[in-house]
Amino acid sequence: MFHLLRHPSITSLKAALLAGAGAMLCISSLALLQHWQHSLLIMAPFGATMVILFALPDSPLAQPRNIIGGHLLTALIGLLVLQYLDVNPLTLGLATGLGVSLMVLTNTLHPPAGANPLLVMLTVPEWDFLLTPVFSGTLLIVLFGVIYHRMINRRVYPLRWF
Repeated sequence: MFHLLRHPSITSLKAALLAGAGAMLCISSLALLQHWQHSLLIMAPFGATMVILFALPDSPLAQPRNIIGGHLLTALIGLLVLQYLDVNPLTLGLATGLGVSLMVLTNTLHPPAGANPLLVMLTVPEWDFLLTPVFSGTLLIVLFGVIYHRMINRRVYPLRWF
């Protein structure tokens, strides 16, 4: 019972605050750029990408290949299924399942990207959705992660690019 009342150690508190600060600054920066450029740079799955990038930067799931590749691949799958099939419960599941399978097969697994086929099929965007917000947003997220982890966190990120 009393173990539930213990405070986290200074190290874990510091890590938690740094992760939260990284996520806050990254999303806020994207939002400001989005406002200034009048182009879409943020989508909901990026919130979950923040968790992996800033709380688990050493994870294979947080590496640039996974962030950029996973989001691009699954958004493309959503657009292709949307283009050729109607939106219904079966095709929503099909697109999501294809996204998961292809991320595994291409070594671009990034769990937040699993939401992209659903996002695409439920919002019906144009094909330029792949460029913005998906590609431009993920590229900016990775670049921000590199700068943040090296300058603020004093750690090597990424562990690998491709």
